[in-house]
Amino acid sequence: MSTFNVPKREEVSEANQAIFDNLEKAVGFVPNLYATYAYSENALGNYLTFANAKTSLKAKEKEAVNLAVSEVNGCLYCLSAHTAIGKMNGYSDEQILELRAGKASFDNKLDALARLAKNITENRGATDEAVVENFFTAGWTKENLIDTIVLVGDKTISNYINNTTEIPVDFPVAQPLDAVEA
Repeated sequence: MSTFNVPKREEVSEANQAIFDNLEKAVGFVPNLYATYAYSENALGNYLTFANAKTSLKAKEKEAVNLAVSEVNGCLYCLSAHTAIGKMNGYSDEQILELRAGKASFDNKLDALARLAKNITENRGATDEAVVENFFTAGWTKENLIDTIVLVGDKTISNYINNTTEIPVDFPVAQPLDAVEA
């Protein structure tokens, strides 16, 4: 397979350079995954618009989905990034591990959300009816269901880009779930 190097600012289009500058200001650096999107003239801007669009899910709820999806898809980059972001959103190390496993014993509503995200991803959208019913019983709405499915798609795009390009992780590396649970 071809080797993918993380493109530097001077190697990307002017439009992507402007996005790199904005990311530097907002985040303090350009994450390698975002830089990899910049191989495309349009993908980085399109993805950031999609990822930052309005949703009925709160930031902490989005991280529950991101962690469950990234674990199913085996994306070390996204697991590492969302472990760090999960901590910034108030999750403990133990809670992050549970969310990666697609559950949340510490919160019934988040448990239903994490189980749904895991099930959607594992079954490529052919979600088990009992999982959907559990989601609604926990207090989620049809709007939340659609927004969760959109978020699963959003995260799957990044998982697939990383899993295909194998770009280096520039966050503290998340340990494999089975190594942590052992």
